Amino acid sequence: MNASHRTPSGHGAFPAARPRRLRTTPALRRMVAEHRTRPSDLILPAFVREGISEPVPVSSMPGVVQHTRDTLRKAAVEAVEAGVGGLMLFGVPLVKDAVGSQGTDPDGILQQALRDVRSEVGDDLVLMSDLCLDEFTDHGHCGVLDAQGRVDNDATLERYAEMARVQADAGAHMLGPSGMMDGQVGHARAALDAAGHTDVALFAYTAKYSSAFYGPFREAVDSSLKGDRKTYQQDPAGNAREARRELSLDLAEGADMVMVKPGLPYLDILRDFAESADVPVGVYQISGEYAMVEAAAEKGWIDRDAAILETLTSFTRAGAGVILTYWAVEAAKLLRAQR
Repeated sequence: MNASHRTPSGHGAFPAARPRRLRTTPALRRMVAEHRTRPSDLILPAFVREGISEPVPVSSMPGVVQHTRDTLRKAAVEAVEAGVGGLMLFGVPLVKDAVGSQGTDPDGILQQALRDVRSEVGDDLVLMSDLCLDEFTDHGHCGVLDAQGRVDNDATLERYAEMARVQADAGAHMLGPSGMMDGQVGHARAALDAAGHTDVALFAYTAKYSSAFYGPFREAVDSSLKGDRKTYQQDPAGNAREARRELSLDLAEGADMVMVKPGLPYLDILRDFAESADVPVGVYQISGEYAMVEAAAEKGWIDRDAAILETLTSFTRAGAGVILTYWAVEAAKLLRAQR
């Protein structure tokens, strides 16, 4: 080949160079794929509701339910059998109050469910627990309120410390501080260590944005939210500098893993974290992202299974090592079928 048939990089040019050769068969495409999502990368968020005898479907999230304690056990076993890496639990109590008392009650629904799942599957998956008050407060905010109705950051940290202890006592392997309070990781870490739970890890919701895509989740946890969370969750228009500052603070406070939430609208932040953090980086594919795909698929506008796998691949390609998704079990089966 003479020089005229070479590109500046030294690679051959058309017609000698034909990139399509490496796309010819499924086996060849698999062989040269740069990014693969594995079932063990997936974490299943699950909801357990107090006082029900049958699972309650979440209307805005087809296929997702509020579990009973018994059906949650079965879901955990199914997740293990599918090869899913972990389970993130959210509790839905019967009674809520201003300080989220059920979130720190050792016999609250979330703590009961943690004990149930740990006894059912042991260490066969990573049992995670949402460390936040929003499911348990009658005002729906992620912390306690001051006399002016504002979220009191430092008073909330004390509640988080207590929550961390009871969730660890109940058997959680990992806690997810998700309230976006300043200092939440350090307070939880100190509380865990003081209680002898030095092996319990923290998966920090480091860049959690005040997003339009949370709506279906609020149905799933029977949210009582009044107002919005813009004073503590990040502004969608906030730049990457603010997210990097949050990352630096969480790592300094002892975060074992960090997260970006939501997923698809913030792939740039996910990539930034993956390139700079020295701990595993995760992403949460949230309820609105799930609902959009399900709704479009129900209309026949997209190929549902292909869309699910494509979104997951986008997270892996952006650098996520862990993906929270409501499709975790189903996606794990799809990924295995691709082999």
